[in-house]
Amino acid sequence: MTTTAQSAVTDTLSYSDDGRSLTFTVGDQDIASYTYLPADDQYESPRPYFHPLTTLEGDEVTISRPWDHVWHKGLSWALPNVGEHNFWGGATYTRETGYANLDNNGAMNHQAFTSIEESGTSITATETMLWTAQPAGPGKQGQPLISEKRRFAIQLLPAGNAWALLFETTMENVSGGQIDIGSPTTEGRDNAGYGGLFWRGPRSFTGGEFRSENGTGADEFMGTRSPWIAFTGQHDVTCRKSSILFVEDQANPGAANQWFARSSMFACLGSAPFFSEVVPLKVSEPLSYRYAVVITDGSLEDEQAAALADAAKSALDAWA
Repeated sequence: MTTTAQSAVTDTLSYSDDGRSLTFTVGDQDIASYTYLPADDQYESPRPYFHPLTTLEGDEVTISRPWDHVWHKGLSWALPNVGEHNFWGGATYTRETGYANLDNNGAMNHQAFTSIEESGTSITATETMLWTAQPAGPGKQGQPLISEKRRFAIQLLPAGNAWALLFETTMENVSGGQIDIGSPTTEGRDNAGYGGLFWRGPRSFTGGEFRSENGTGADEFMGTRSPWIAFTGQHDVTCRKSSILFVEDQANPGAANQWFARSSMFACLGSAPFFSEVVPLKVSEPLSYRYAVVITDGSLEDEQAAALADAAKSALDAWA
């Protein structure tokens, strides 16, 4: 059950709950906020999201509700083509319509935190949610489609000036019929396979650098496959650099997924397990996905990135 105005403290990590969002703090520095009761318009597909996320030195690495895509929310689990429904926000791309406003923007509704557990330098929250279709009219309830059990952990890593967000989702179909999960690419739009755990970076990160086992670069990383991928950008004001690194659990269905990666026109990165292939969510056959997202100060060289990826993988493997 969700409670309000509470806090818990570990040796170095604490959290507070104001009844709408959880905020995680290291010392005096807030490093993550998780809004579980958003006040977003239906068109933006309301859903829980992480924003702001900051480095341990205090540089913010997310943006939320940018004017060009107001449905981009820091870091969130968001899916644009869930059967005929949109849990991404904005217009929906289909083979028949192209991009169109289809009055199909669903919502991921927080039900409760069933537990929030502390363990040394880690805090894990377990949450239940119900995904519902866009209501047919004012005062009406949307059709229940998916029941989700979500876990996430905020965890300090033992080496480097870095911390990790561990994320796990299990989606169970409660609609009564099969739901096919895809993307604009599975609907015919080339190289637009977004949908999954999606991050939108600050404006100043535009033009930053991707790095993976495949080398370094920019927009050419769109749709590539690798166990991990990192992005480095530079901040206005402080002029410092920060990096974000995604690691996929290789036990995920279809791993290794393709990455949705853009350095321009803006910086973004997302796991995209439905990038180029529709995945059926069948009744009584849940789908589960797990990722680690590392936030670190500074830029990354090859050995640093690989070491952080290994540390994040170990944290994900040990996360019971």
